[in-house]
Amino acid sequence: MSMTPILEMEPALRDLFAVRGARRAAPSYSARKTEEISSALRRFFATRMPGATPENVSRMGGGASKEQFVFTLNERSGVANRFVLRMDPLEAITETDRNREFQVLAAVQGVVPAPKPRWMDADGEFFGRPAAIMEFVGGVTKPTGAGVKVSGLGTWLGEPLRSKLRKPFLDNLVALHALDWRSLDLPRFSAPTADPKQAARWSLNYWRQLWREDALEPLPIMTHAEQWLIDNMPDCRELVLTHGDYRTGNYLFDEAAGTIEAMLDWELARIGDFHEDLGWVLMQVFGTFDNGMFRASDLYEREEFIEAYEAVTGRKVHRKTLHYYDVFSSWKCYVIVNGTGMSVARAQHNHQDILLTFLGATGAMFLADICRLLKQGVPA
Repeated sequence: MSMTPILEMEPALRDLFAVRGARRAAPSYSARKTEEISSALRRFFATRMPGATPENVSRMGGGASKEQFVFTLNERSGVANRFVLRMDPLEAITETDRNREFQVLAAVQGVVPAPKPRWMDADGEFFGRPAAIMEFVGGVTKPTGAGVKVSGLGTWLGEPLRSKLRKPFLDNLVALHALDWRSLDLPRFSAPTADPKQAARWSLNYWRQLWREDALEPLPIMTHAEQWLIDNMPDCRELVLTHGDYRTGNYLFDEAAGTIEAMLDWELARIGDFHEDLGWVLMQVFGTFDNGMFRASDLYEREEFIEAYEAVTGRKVHRKTLHYYDVFSSWKCYVIVNGTGMSVARAQHNHQDILLTFLGATGAMFLADICRLLKQGVPA
């Protein structure tokens, strides 16, 4: 059990905190070998699809939160398709729920391009940890020649990719926010409808709880920013289904055609304020600077993106609310990389301990952004 009293938040996320304390005391975690995964896949499909044979299992690169393997499934009919196994390590850079990810992926099919979920091992009966299997989607997350860097951190798309990808990037976000979440089959999701500030409160408290449990050192600026976020929580005028990590680096695109093939990493999706997604899109760490001009995800200038979103959706982007989520996004990023990420790496509970430690170096950027945004003040 968690030793820290759990703050008010979405019930399914609260459940995650209720059990994570026991994992923290566990021994170090070892990355799974392909032979182990091959054996687990054979056992899994012996019950789910007798006669089907998983082959050519290999680890996929990247991923600071999940272990991922690609494999071919040969069915008795002779059909062979590729799939991706996405599995929890002992602890990840964020605390998330495979059931929620599976449900939201199923819900957006046909609306937003996303991997199609096929099978779940929710309790880790076969894989040892909760896991989901989805259809493989081809594409890349960064251009050829982008070098060895974390996808999405300062990715330079350049032309003609920038011109080709910007419209579908916006259109997919608009389509997601237009979904009627009330009509979707999302049993692991709850809507913050108790009062106008509950959307902001639930989201903030999730990350506050992680910081309370995982912070390795007290930081006055984080305490100050957290209190500012508590004191300035905005009302949510319209609830939408949010992605939670919408940016370049989290979509697969066809480099030759310049088309977005799938939006990725849906584990932070929730029902909340659309401004939260916009604040994340507009973070400087995910964008690029060109002769002093900032482009969000190397696709849009800041005001250009806001105005384009307003024009397509008919919504008004409230600048005070967006400023709140600008601050929140930088504060949240510090919690991710220098709170949970470093805490998990120190416990040796992740397959990417070196990457998590490396990402800790980005913390100074987020602290600088927090200071800049708070000094800038709330827009009129």
